Amino acid sequence: MAETAPNCTVESFTASDGYVLHYRRYQPEGPPRAQVVVIHGIQSHSGWYGFSCDRLRKAGFVVSFLDRRGSGMNVQERGDAPSFRRLLDDIGEFLLALPPAPLRFLCGISWGGKVVTALQRRRPGLVSGLLLLCPGFFPKVKPSFKQRLRILWSRLAAPRRCFDIPLNDPELFTASPQWQQFIREDPLALRQATARLLIESVRLDGYLKVVPGHVDMPVLLLLAEHDRIIANEPTRRFFERFATKDREIIEYPGAQHTLEFEPNPQQFCDDIQRWLERHLPT
Repeated sequence: MAETAPNCTVESFTASDGYVLHYRRYQPEGPPRAQVVVIHGIQSHSGWYGFSCDRLRKAGFVVSFLDRRGSGMNVQERGDAPSFRRLLDDIGEFLLALPPAPLRFLCGISWGGKVVTALQRRRPGLVSGLLLLCPGFFPKVKPSFKQRLRILWSRLAAPRRCFDIPLNDPELFTASPQWQQFIREDPLALRQATARLLIESVRLDGYLKVVPGHVDMPVLLLLAEHDRIIANEPTRRFFERFATKDREIIEYPGAQHTLEFEPNPQQFCDDIQRWLERHLPT
């Protein structure tokens, strides 16, 4: 599949188990300075982040934004995944299948921050650096205790039974009425996930506990001061455990969870571009 869009193409990649994943590719006009691969959150998809991707394209970076299996443009087995390791392998295989680039950076947004970080243990050495945008290591919003029991029982009895993702209030993502309406009406946003995927997310949390020692490449962490979805302080402490000495944190005063939907998204795009350029060969 290769559908032309104003500044990107929609293309496909087939994982080793036969699942076809779609992604948006932003190609600069000249030879790319580096490659940036982006992974979205639990509810969002690549269509939420056109501004920042095009901003990087204009700066000379080729951006490939992969929709997670069962989400975004991927309608097969909606809201499901066999295991968190399968999700990690999807990204690893995707990285290996992409055309060569001078350098390759991996960016994880919200829940996607968990999987791109975990990949450094599962498939080390595939990227030159990590960018983590409000990563979902320590969520503030969780299912109720009763709901968690139902999810656990369903994982055993009916693993593909769907449950509401506890992030269906657009105000959790942004204070902008315009973008709240966008989220509310977005037909590709993931509103429900299977019991299997929700339990795999918890298992991924356990896997992440021993991952910091495997993160030995440069890392940029971006946080929003008024994030209602993730907890910033434990995220900072977890980040400080990473093995790398080349790490940087930027927190945006007054910002909400989805930096793309802030009144001035140019600011965080400038910071990402600056960080990327600092890590390019001189």
